[in-house]
Amino acid sequence: MKLEGKKILLGITGSIAAYKIPMLIRLLVQQGAQVKVVATSGALQFVTPVILNTLSNNVAVVDLTTQSQWNNHVHLGRWADVFLIAPLSCNTLAKMANGICDNAFMAVYLSATCPIIAAPAMDEDMWLHPTTKTNIATITTHGVKILPPENGSLASGLTGQGRMPQVETLYQVVTLFFNPNLPLKNKHILITAGPTHQPIDPVRFIGNRSSGKMGIAIAQACTQAGALVTLVYGPGTAAPPTNLHQLIPVQTAAQMYNACIANFNTANIAIMCAAVADYTPAEVAKVKIKKTDDTLTNNLTLHLQKTKDILATLGTKKQKNQLLIGFALETNNEEAFALEKLAKKNADAIIMNSINDAGAGFATDTNKVTIFSKRQAPVLLALASKTNIAQEIVNFIINYNHE
Repeated sequence: MKLEGKKILLGITGSIAAYKIPMLIRLLVQQGAQVKVVATSGALQFVTPVILNTLSNNVAVVDLTTQSQWNNHVHLGRWADVFLIAPLSCNTLAKMANGICDNAFMAVYLSATCPIIAAPAMDEDMWLHPTTKTNIATITTHGVKILPPENGSLASGLTGQGRMPQVETLYQVVTLFFNPNLPLKNKHILITAGPTHQPIDPVRFIGNRSSGKMGIAIAQACTQAGALVTLVYGPGTAAPPTNLHQLIPVQTAAQMYNACIANFNTANIAIMCAAVADYTPAEVAKVKIKKTDDTLTNNLTLHLQKTKDILATLGTKKQKNQLLIGFALETNNEEAFALEKLAKKNADAIIMNSINDAGAGFATDTNKVTIFSKRQAPVLLALASKTNIAQEIVNFIINYNHE
């Protein structure tokens, strides 16, 4: 979802969440967008003009009385394709609702002719105050689209609703604004990727050769189709995308299980691509296990126990409106094992690949898979880059999801 040539005006107001906005500017510029900034004096308590100017490649408008072009507020409001206000403070919200034009930001807001999106950020008590609710309702009737604040830790030290949506979510909102017909728009997709590391002692672990490349390629393809992706990522070597809705790094199978259980209920689609350990040491040594010179104890015995089956557990929790997809890496009897997994784990589809196929499996840039599902004949995807395979998997999901 490139933003080449799109004109985006960012409005930054005096909320501590303003410190996150430079990363948003960087993401937008990297995708080819033209970005200009108008900020309140309060916003400059949390981010400097030098940073805003450098990352946007434009001079941020802060004070009309010191700008060489006094009428910037008129030009900016007409120049932009969209005006994103993030974060929107309680104070500036009140000014917007009542048309109080006492700074450059308000002058730009009141003269803007483009669509406006606002992401409020404030303490929970302020957000829930009746006056704030009235002000939100007022600017909504003026055509401003509101992105509700999220729950989480607040600057006050409390926990509650009031956090500005994550930078990645704001980026996704902008890209969806310019791509309103994306097939997975606003779908929440839970994806696992990478290996798990099961500790033996503080320095050793049982693991596998998964790089995470396949799962990350799928996550990227899903975001490009408009989805809000939560990626639960084991200790792989591939770098995760920067435009995820949420990235949850984990190490062990137990941590991956807990993250999936916590996020599955809100997911429309779940794609379990990670190479999760089937077994883990029953006990983990508290200190490094030392090699001994005693000839009677040359062998080290590890007692292993089964890990919780993530795919099977999600299969028991799956609702009718959810799509659950698993992966199966096999070494023999590939089709039989994949079909067995499809039936036993109540998945809607199983994507099977074999390490017997050259160029497929762990730590490669290519893959070859077959998609087995409950609704249609198997789909064979010939050897191709994992990026292309991921796109074909997303195409399968789009068509399957609409049947």
